[in-house]
Amino acid sequence: MNSFIDLNLGLARPEIFLAIAALALLVIGVSLGDRHTRIVAWASVASLVVAIVLAITDSADGLAFHGLFVADDFARFAKVLSFGAAALAIIMSLDYAEREGMARFELPLLMLLASLGMALMISANDLISLYVGLELQSLALYVVAAIRRDTVKSTEAGLKYFVLGALSSGMLLYGSSLIYGFTGSTSFSVLAASLSGEASLGLIVGIAFLCAGLAFKVSAVPFHMWTPDVYEGAPTPITAFFAAAPKVAAITLFARVLVGPFGDLVAQWQQIIIFISVASMILGAVAAIGQKNIKRLMAYSSIGNVGYALVGLASGTQEGVSGLLIYMSIYVVMTIGAFAVILAMRRRGEAVEQISDLAGLSRTQPGLAAALAIFMFSMAGIPPFAGFFGKWFVFLAAIQAGLNVVAVIGVLASVVSAFYYIRIIKVMFFDEPAEAFDRVTPTLRLVLIGTVFVISFGFIAGAPFFDLSDSAASVLFAE
Repeated sequence: MNSFIDLNLGLARPEIFLAIAALALLVIGVSLGDRHTRIVAWASVASLVVAIVLAITDSADGLAFHGLFVADDFARFAKVLSFGAAALAIIMSLDYAEREGMARFELPLLMLLASLGMALMISANDLISLYVGLELQSLALYVVAAIRRDTVKSTEAGLKYFVLGALSSGMLLYGSSLIYGFTGSTSFSVLAASLSGEASLGLIVGIAFLCAGLAFKVSAVPFHMWTPDVYEGAPTPITAFFAAAPKVAAITLFARVLVGPFGDLVAQWQQIIIFISVASMILGAVAAIGQKNIKRLMAYSSIGNVGYALVGLASGTQEGVSGLLIYMSIYVVMTIGAFAVILAMRRRGEAVEQISDLAGLSRTQPGLAAALAIFMFSMAGIPPFAGFFGKWFVFLAAIQAGLNVVAVIGVLASVVSAFYYIRIIKVMFFDEPAEAFDRVTPTLRLVLIGTVFVISFGFIAGAPFFDLSDSAASVLFAE
């Protein structure tokens, strides 16, 4: 009985609720069949909303499951962000799934299970629980990427993601085994207490392999090769899901792993993060210029945005991690909004994905064009939109940490990337109009209104939010 009590199950209420809800919805889905997919989908959204409420209202901190799981402000902040992005992605998938003949109850259920994996990743306090959460998320994502088995692109996307994901898992496990071999523990708490500024070569190699495995999950260079093909091949709502929720979980896990157990070894891992950050910013800025498919462009944009977020982590300071959380919060809203516009790109019931299809959109559907213009200006980091403030905080943290060159490279990469963002605006407002898109569904319209409002005016009331991010980041630097 004492052993059961020591599990501290109350600290994992969101995760326990999601696990029970997923199993219950599996039974309901099998019983009702695919004709009632909307019931399962909305129930999945409701489950995520309940999980958000549980995360917000649970203020208790501590360890659960014999030290494998940690509950703190940092985890709660990231979970609310991930669950919110997942819920919006499920809502955006409803009309699309019915139109494309892929309305299966397994789709929202798998996204719910992936969200459970994300929550476990975010609260991982051990290399073992880290791997279990990461694989729970990944296995669900492999399936949803290939959910449209009747199309070559979707099948190819799922296969590429699975093969390269297996490779990254192998690197992560190898790094974890080296860390265990040279330290004698997999617990973050034990590692943080036992490691000092001096580290053996074997431990450093282990950290490098661990970073490589996590860099794949955030699609950072040079582990980005799967991103453009998977983003283009997967169904658009799934691509929106990939670009938002799992990125938040993976990058916050990245921060917890490096700042927590290896916080005293910042001189060793900082070089790795600086390299992948700079490489991601440069490749994201340059490689997207020649793209004609808007989903592939968003893939390279995502790679670049991960590079900007990692600038905050590279600083190795509380201000940097706080900037990372702010940046990822804004990135999620921008990404969801941009993909809502991409989902609205339909003519005569058929989805279109070429940038040229946006020609003259300002004259055929001015509201849609204005929304996409706001998202593009924000992603380019142009004030007064929220994207500017995201970059401001991470670059400011880098300068305060003495990483002036990294900050300068980031600003220059932002200038280059602004070219392809503004090119989309030019196509919408100055090119000859193409055929108008189909009428935007009420669901997408609501998502667009909400995300446009946050990107345009959210920063005005952002002071409490900035305080929350700073409080969440301080957890990782507490004694």
